[in-house]
Amino acid sequence: MLQRLVMRNVALIDQAELEFSEGLNVLSGETGAGKSVILDAIDFVLGAKADRGMIRSGEDFCTVRAEFSVTDERVDAVLAEYDIESGETLILSRKLTSDGKSSLRLNGCAVTAAMLRRITSLLVDVHGQSEHFYLLREANQLRLLDAVAGAPVSECKKTLAGQLSERRTILADREKLGGDEGERERRLDILKFQIEEIERADLREGEEEELIAFREKFRNAEKILDALGAVRQYLAEDGGGTDLLRSAGRNLSPIARLDERYSALADRIENAAAEVEDIAATAEDLAAELDVDEREAERVEARLDELRALKKKYGGSVSEALAFLSRAREEFDMLSDSEAQFERLGKRLQEIDDAIYSTCVSLQEARKKAAAGFTSRVVKELATLNIASPQFEIRFGTFAREDVSRATAEGLGEVTFLFSANAGEPLKELGKIISGGEMSRFMLAIKTQLSAVNAIGTYIFDEIDAGIGGKTARVVGEKFCKIARNVQIIAVSHLAQIAAFADREFYIEKIESDGRTYTVVHTVEDESRVREIARLIGGDPESKTAQLHAKELLDNAAAYKKSLK
Repeated sequence: MLQRLVMRNVALIDQAELEFSEGLNVLSGETGAGKSVILDAIDFVLGAKADRGMIRSGEDFCTVRAEFSVTDERVDAVLAEYDIESGETLILSRKLTSDGKSSLRLNGCAVTAAMLRRITSLLVDVHGQSEHFYLLREANQLRLLDAVAGAPVSECKKTLAGQLSERRTILADREKLGGDEGERERRLDILKFQIEEIERADLREGEEEELIAFREKFRNAEKILDALGAVRQYLAEDGGGTDLLRSAGRNLSPIARLDERYSALADRIENAAAEVEDIAATAEDLAAELDVDEREAERVEARLDELRALKKKYGGSVSEALAFLSRAREEFDMLSDSEAQFERLGKRLQEIDDAIYSTCVSLQEARKKAAAGFTSRVVKELATLNIASPQFEIRFGTFAREDVSRATAEGLGEVTFLFSANAGEPLKELGKIISGGEMSRFMLAIKTQLSAVNAIGTYIFDEIDAGIGGKTARVVGEKFCKIARNVQIIAVSHLAQIAAFADREFYIEKIESDGRTYTVVHTVEDESRVREIARLIGGDPESKTAQLHAKELLDNAAAYKKSLK
């Protein structure tokens, strides 16, 4: 659950800290005081799109910090995947600067908005007024039903995903075989030409590098011969390096016996003379080897031209051309046996289409089974929410074996939510008949059912009490109480009947100080809470009559909550 929320420079909020409790937390205050700003701040720290407009005027940045108590193994698993330390407390923080830069941290580690949303989607379910419109779309109705259905639908969809993947592979393989016999024959001719062209070239890895080295040597033959000739001249001809070394050795001979060091020096000179003589001989041999045939040079150049042409046609390198050859041979073999292959693929396509149809039928049956219990439970919830004769039904579209080609990962057949709030009135699609107040209660009934299946610890409601009042408002408050026994609720409300049920209430007000406007958050308790409930009742928190009524509402709410234990 959300334990603490700290905000700085958010809209009209200079600095505020809210300590939430378990159960029902209510935010109340005058219209425009900043209640929704607090929910916007929560949405912001949960990973919503950053808007520089939320930075307080005159400031360079805003920050929001949220602390959650967490005992969900799913959250621990995702944190481990991101190599982030987990524990009983999860701390989210986000900063937005006036130049549009946003930084997000989770337990001190930098994360992306996508990473953050993946985790926070397991922590918080935010119900804003825009969610009314979300549920009017049939695709979203299907997602909601699948969430209620749980494992049976998940398993069917997993099986269906594998079958659809295999079907796509079969169709791709059939496409490779060509559309008709003439087309396949033309493709075989092309492949045969390409295969023979590459095979005739007798490509070999490393050959091109060897040929280029040979060509470079040939192009620089004169320079090489001059250099090698100079080496031989300086070392081996009369008066060259070898003669000079041997002369030096002969001068040492008379004194070599007089000292071991002189003898050693004479030996070194003799060895050096032998090495220099060998170097000169090697230079002469290398020069003799460079006697390159002009015709050989022409052959090398022609071979390089051939390799360049093949590389240009088949992939940019010799290795890629050889890989192309391997693929071409495989395709040629497949097309050569195309008729039999096409028949096998056609038979398998029929089998997989049968399997897909069967899975789609099973998927719809699982949804219908879940829908029966779900609609019944929602109708019961609606009856307790002061809708006297609610009717709720989920209609399933029909499909046949011939529709398999249209199957998606969601299966076949549409899902539509139908509703009627009044006895004798026909069921119609949600968007065509439901009023604002009815939609608020319908969504609350839905959320009540989802609280048992989605394992989320915190529900946030932004003015779900829109369009309701009187007795219905009390019923909604009681419903919040029941949900809040298992799930933390944070709700914005203008109704005293709902605020009276709060386990913790916050009063949001807008004040002026030193020529500036501020939004301030107060935790209301005891007498201050009585005055706030009185304000919600009649507008005047000091009215004795309103205060008596407020105390009565609070006492009745306390008695109701006690009866639930």
